[in-house]
Amino acid sequence: MMQNPYDEGQQLRAEIAATAARLIAQDGADYATAKRKAARLVLGEAQHQSRQSLLPDNNQIEEELRLYQSLFQGDTQPARLFRLRSLALQLMEELERYHPCLTGAVLNGTAGPHDDIHLQLFADSAKEVQIFLLNKGWHIEISETPHFKGPRYDPVETASFLWRQEGVHLALYELDDLRGAMKPRSDGRPLRADLGGVRALLLASTHPSQEEKP
Repeated sequence: MMQNPYDEGQQLRAEIAATAARLIAQDGADYATAKRKAARLVLGEAQHQSRQSLLPDNNQIEEELRLYQSLFQGDTQPARLFRLRSLALQLMEELERYHPCLTGAVLNGTAGPHDDIHLQLFADSAKEVQIFLLNKGWHIEISETPHFKGPRYDPVETASFLWRQEGVHLALYELDDLRGAMKPRSDGRPLRADLGGVRALLLASTHPSQEEKP
């Protein structure tokens, strides 16, 4: 009996998602890079370009990443996540005047050894924030990040620096961009969390060192 092409496509898509998740967890690859590399590994060089419909979306990869971490990084990933969330909260408290929001893997719970802290700040001007950071004595590097509203909007300046041995990236948005920013993802998970949201995440979690041992 011939295999249903739809079932075959679903199977290949799941395999690509699982491979991409492994690349993210082990190598720190970003989702787009991991997806392309995983497609080449699963489909082969000759087919991966012509079978774009088989590429999984980021939500499917994220679910596979959660599964991988629970199976292979369960003894280290929770402590890493707790540390990054704790540091993110401390930094957000210092930057409270700029309405900081946590995003990325530290927010969604998949942060591993290769992940940095990503915050979005909202201010009257990016230059004002940069001066504030420099006055703190933080040695920042400026780059650009795509606007979260999509390619129709100009990229935003992003200040990156090392803080307490962790990489930090602050995307500097205009104050008006804060409107509607707290809308959830299509699957109901938050895209960003403000100070109150991050505090709630930490209160709801148990510090790994405090977990009861059998």
